[in-house]
Amino acid sequence: MVSTRSMILRLARGPSGMDNEGVQTGIVLGLGSNLGDREAAIAGALDRLETRGFHRSLLSSLYLTEPVGGPPQGFFLNAVAAGETELSPEALLAACLGVEQELGRVRSAPNAPRTIDVDVLFFGALVRDAPPPVIPHPRLHERRFVLEPLAEILPDLVHPIFGQSVAALRASCRDTSAVERFAGTRA
Repeated sequence: MVSTRSMILRLARGPSGMDNEGVQTGIVLGLGSNLGDREAAIAGALDRLETRGFHRSLLSSLYLTEPVGGPPQGFFLNAVAAGETELSPEALLAACLGVEQELGRVRSAPNAPRTIDVDVLFFGALVRDAPPPVIPHPRLHERRFVLEPLAEILPDLVHPIFGQSVAALRASCRDTSAVERFAGTRA
């Protein structure tokens, strides 16, 4: 496994432009599930992403998290994984969406319950609004369910737009939803 410090360096010196096909880039993904076997869905998504070009180096604990927005629904399990890929941002997004579909995700409404959700949070030092995916994820700084697991594995990672560490973003986050480390068995 890669150390936290070396992963931060890989993310910081990652691509600042759009064309990175064939170049290893440090990335961070957020994963969540609140339908079915949530632990198995997160573990299955990580396994499937490995076969599609995401090479995981760091994985947070699982966190039990209160839903934010959307219809009434059960609590989520969330995690954050950091690693590397040679994929472009678009190809990585396609891989994430393909894994979601394979694991039974149905997009019925925004913030609806889901078997699995995989979001690209950071892609090296890249900052962009279009084409999808928007990088860094546009709402990660507002969501404790992302910031808690992210701060566990990469507290010193600096957000390329806000210029603050993940730890500082977590400390200033106004989201009061429940987030606690999950005492489950796998992921």
